[in-house]
Amino acid sequence: MVKLSVIVPFYNVQTYAPDTLRSLRANAREDFEFILVDDCATDGTPEILERAERDLPGAVYVRHEKNGGLATARNTGLDNATGEYLAFLDGDDWLAPGYYAQLLAAIEDLGCDFVRTDHVQCTARARSITRVPHGRRNEVMNPRDVILPADRSTSVDYPYAWAGMYHRRLVDEGLLHFTHGLRTAEDRPWIWRLHREARSFAVLGLAGVFYRRGVSSSLTQIGDVRQLDFIRAFDQVIEETARDRDADALLPKAVRTYCAIISHHLGNIERFEPQVARKLRSMSAAAMKRMPQDVLKDALDSMDYERAARLRRVKRRSAGAEVAA
Repeated sequence: MVKLSVIVPFYNVQTYAPDTLRSLRANAREDFEFILVDDCATDGTPEILERAERDLPGAVYVRHEKNGGLATARNTGLDNATGEYLAFLDGDDWLAPGYYAQLLAAIEDLGCDFVRTDHVQCTARARSITRVPHGRRNEVMNPRDVILPADRSTSVDYPYAWAGMYHRRLVDEGLLHFTHGLRTAEDRPWIWRLHREARSFAVLGLAGVFYRRGVSSSLTQIGDVRQLDFIRAFDQVIEETARDRDADALLPKAVRTYCAIISHHLGNIERFEPQVARKLRSMSAAAMKRMPQDVLKDALDSMDYERAARLRRVKRRSAGAEVAA
């Protein structure tokens, strides 16, 4: 039986894919499989993956005939995975040798639904450790209990799918798939759902994933309309959290986080194409209008002046435009 399935989407990363694949080889084991999902790459990535299918132990190559984005590619990997445990890696990142064996041993010892891990952020030659924003390590907890408080960074604000490992029962319960077609922020509804609905998790002090920042082909570096999918992603977070049995307690956190992300994008609006910038403003105003207004007011009152003022300006402009119409 396959013990671990690792899902690795690739799209136009021919420069970085060899490093990723070498690190997978340094983690290979007879009971591990690596699901290599080619999301219809248009550079030399497919040829690299075809070679890997022959040369990398446990490799399973799957190719999309149409580009679907990261969420869809990860779902393809989940649908093809057979392992008792699952993990994710992006096609431009890499791993420390033997990392997955350590992570697997830890989650099996703890017996929980999923574990979250620290990671190493790599920007050019600089390296820094980014930690899960939760202090208690190697202790099994209810993931619902660590969503709050609303005014501090918590585990739901650390959404990286590749920073952890997950038991197959989460797939069987419908908790591990991503929202089809989301081009960015696909991991936000996903991490919130995990924390609301899974039964157990733990945070580990391992840091064996090397996350490459500043890649020119990454959507986080591209200011086109696909970036605006964060609004659809957070709308989903708000909608699902509003139906939760603890909605009154959890919605302030969800709304405040949504507002913080909107403010972040508005504060960097110059990197967007002009028509996308206009759309960002209008969609942000519409999103704030959809939020529970009493919760929104409390969220804005709790934020620092600069971020709150930026959001209120967009909200006022929208209200003024409606009056003028």
